[in-house]
Amino acid sequence: METSGNMALSRIAEAAAMGGNHISVGLLTHSAHTLDRELDF
Repeated sequence: METSGNMALSRIAEAAAMGGNHISVGLLTHSAHTLDRELDF
């Protein structure tokens, strides 16, 4: 079972206590900066 949706690092202990096998936190993808590059040959 996966716990996800509106997860924050501060809630991981609470979510783990519910018995899930995995916890999905979107922090890495939501805060990542984009890099726009072109590959012209």
